[in-house]
Amino acid sequence: MTWDYFIYFAIVSIFCWIYGAYGAWKGKTKIAYIATITGLLVFLSFIVSMWISLERPPLRTMGETRLWYSFFLPLAGIIVYGRWKYKWILSFSTMMAVVFICVNLFKPEIHNKTLMPALQSPWFAPHVIVYMFAYALLGAATVMALYLLFFKRNNLTNTPGSVELAITDNLVYVGLSFMTFGMLFGALWAKEAWGHYWAWDPKETWAAITWFAYLAYIHYRLMPKHNTKVALWMLLIAFVLLQMCWWGINYLPSAQGASVHTYN
Repeated sequence: MTWDYFIYFAIVSIFCWIYGAYGAWKGKTKIAYIATITGLLVFLSFIVSMWISLERPPLRTMGETRLWYSFFLPLAGIIVYGRWKYKWILSFSTMMAVVFICVNLFKPEIHNKTLMPALQSPWFAPHVIVYMFAYALLGAATVMALYLLFFKRNNLTNTPGSVELAITDNLVYVGLSFMTFGMLFGALWAKEAWGHYWAWDPKETWAAITWFAYLAYIHYRLMPKHNTKVALWMLLIAFVLLQMCWWGINYLPSAQGASVHTYN
């Protein structure tokens, strides 16, 4: 399997996800599930084929991590839809996945078998995959925050029974849990590869900042007296920090030649 075939898998997956979103809007739950899951299986088959072809996990370059993010977004969407029947979430997750797919189509990157010795670790794949799933869940939480701030701003209250706020909080809880596991896997990987669990290089520093930002949101939301709008803005700021942690550090002067985490 080569990168040239990606467009065919992408088109089929996108069609399935759009059809699944349509089914959700029309209240056709069966269509929503079958179409979305079919698209996920098609997309996953390409990822697995690339894994076999490259003889390594497709996680080394930024384009390869976008593959996983494009996969996990609809997965997070169908999980939210299945749990809370929020029909528009599949449309948003599909739209976001299409954006990342298009970036990969218009900005193809070289995918070769080269893998530096430090990446030849059993912790490499679980560390990055768990992180990508966390990013997808936290991305869905961000979509919920935007919806609440700009579409339901007149109905925002601190009422504990708010369904939308409960969904947002649950997405953050699960997303931060996976992020925590990702950090632990990364620490074990670092100990094996470099002899220490944490080195405070730019990537690790921003990872810690992002983790504390989401933790601050959770603690603020648990306070008896808090402002819902402030909490949601905290969530948006945390997502900006997440973007800095994911790809923004590639453009930091302090990371050039110094960080082992920058993508080639």
